[in-house]
Amino acid sequence: MKKLNLGCGRDIKSNYLNVDSVKLPGVDKVINLDKYPWPFRDNEFEEICCFNVLEHLNSIISPLEELWRISKSRGKIKIQVPIFPGIYAMCDPTHKQFYTYMTWDYFEPNNKGLNYYSKAKFKVLKRKIRFHPTLKFMEGVNFSRFTQKIYAAFFSFLIPATLLDIELEVVK
Repeated sequence: MKKLNLGCGRDIKSNYLNVDSVKLPGVDKVINLDKYPWPFRDNEFEEICCFNVLEHLNSIISPLEELWRISKSRGKIKIQVPIFPGIYAMCDPTHKQFYTYMTWDYFEPNNKGLNYYSKAKFKVLKRKIRFHPTLKFMEGVNFSRFTQKIYAAFFSFLIPATLLDIELEVVK
């Protein structure tokens, strides 16, 4: 199984191709992720990890289209991004994009009202809202997809989260 750890920084994973924009110890390949197309073949990877990298790029749609292009059909993409309106989404001056719980709806193939922006299609397998350690009890709340949407729409400004974990399945 061919795996990619995209924007790995110092989080080097064994059995993955570790890619970053900076040559750090353990980085296998240095590339500029804002330059397209990325230097990978179509349908090359079965699994891709993107932890705390997508928010640093100039676009939301372009990197997701590249992830779709370089992934095999039914490949898995694991993403972690700071969630808006959480402070960590906005406090880092290198963050260029903001992601919400509902950003991913625009890439779902069955969401016919929203999915016309891109050719990239993903089935959302998992979404998990993460909170600051002082609010860790919130992660214990049994958030269904419906209650996560209610939280995102109405309560996220009152009790802001920090991160969003997403797992996507590539649809081709």
